[in-house]
Amino acid sequence: MSDTVKYLLDEQHLPKTWYNINADLPEPLAPVLHPGTKQPITPDDLAVIFPRAVIEQEMSTEREIEIPGPVRDVYRQWRPSPLFRARRLEKALDTPARIYYKYEGVSPAGSHKPNTAIAQAFYNKQEGVKRITTETGAGQWGSSLALAGTFFGLEIVVYMVRVSFDHKPYRRAFMETFGAQCIASPSNTTEAGRAILAEHPDSTGSLGIAISEAVELAAQRDDTKYALGSVLNHVLLHQTVTGIEAKEQMAMADDYPDMIIGCTGGGSNFAGLAFPFLEERLRQGREIEFIAVEPSACPTLTKGAFAYDFGDTAHLTPLVKMYTLGSGFVPPGFHAGGLRYHGMAPQISHLSKLGLLNPRSYNQLECFAAGIQFAKAEGILPAPEANHAVRGAIHEAEKCRESGESKAILFNLCGHGHFDMQAYMDYTAGKLKDLTYDESEVAMALAGLPSVG
Repeated sequence: MSDTVKYLLDEQHLPKTWYNINADLPEPLAPVLHPGTKQPITPDDLAVIFPRAVIEQEMSTEREIEIPGPVRDVYRQWRPSPLFRARRLEKALDTPARIYYKYEGVSPAGSHKPNTAIAQAFYNKQEGVKRITTETGAGQWGSSLALAGTFFGLEIVVYMVRVSFDHKPYRRAFMETFGAQCIASPSNTTEAGRAILAEHPDSTGSLGIAISEAVELAAQRDDTKYALGSVLNHVLLHQTVTGIEAKEQMAMADDYPDMIIGCTGGGSNFAGLAFPFLEERLRQGREIEFIAVEPSACPTLTKGAFAYDFGDTAHLTPLVKMYTLGSGFVPPGFHAGGLRYHGMAPQISHLSKLGLLNPRSYNQLECFAAGIQFAKAEGILPAPEANHAVRGAIHEAEKCRESGESKAILFNLCGHGHFDMQAYMDYTAGKLKDLTYDESEVAMALAGLPSVG
């Protein structure tokens, strides 16, 4: 049908494998280093905080990795997720562009995050783990792991960045409803948290701080492991179900994207949609533009340094080579809490360094304006994080209007904003401002980058 709005796949089309981009990188990733010895890290080093199956996936260069049956069974609750043609938005913009969005807000937690939460919970359960600790920014990842913990009978402890803990009480309530313990970070429950509070009693927190607390807690008990919601290779791997489905759905639409857009904080939702299409660019030479959108108040890809850095503030994690603003940098408290991270996924950083994707940043107010413009046309209110991808898509559609080109734009609408209404209330009341980061703080944080020979 020429006027089709949604493209749906049945459960028989649920992917059976994840796609691992490490198999197709034109140059391999820089090795992950032990924080003490500065030597390449071993599986035994990582076994303190991760289950073996996850470690194997983190280091794998196999192109396809099988999705376990129990994980696929849970995925069936909401996957395959729908692909929409944004026809009303196209009309509102008066653009010849063809706009598509893959909608991950249909998951039980309302975002793309369960794609990896379910997998990580399964692998931990399989290894006999009883408890998982983690961090969360906006609360979408914490909600997803709380849900996964219920499905697989695991205790979940979530350190939630203080500014989001205060802004989003219903995210906290969601986690607690599913049995998780949710703690505002920085907290007095860990040495890392107490050290931050001693120096900054009013700290708004950051993902780097919350990671430190979660890792510290995980390392204290043999029955406990740590789970991460973004950044690492295995997390981005699990998210590729999104792009694998989208390739089939774009074929149903008899179309193919000229550009793919996603928001980036740690990088998982962008990678989930983009990597399966990047495979076709890397292996077949298909011409696709990949646009990674981040907040101007935390511009990791656009303003950061490509260097080895810690993934957390207390320097408990291994060293990875990535675009970073420095592990000690605490971003201002803007509402897209899931994007307030000092570093970018090593795989995405590597691809950006190779010139295979285009990073871009936008301010908070223009992203909220784009989200409301999208909602009025399409009827879906995006999460503040997803608004960055919406802004990027609208920007490109407006450029098509000016040039007269009819390009196909595909973006990842990675979650809904139903738990983010305070942010929208603040925006419509004129209370939000475009926040800027302190360049001297970034300079100080980058000056503290670890020395790696």
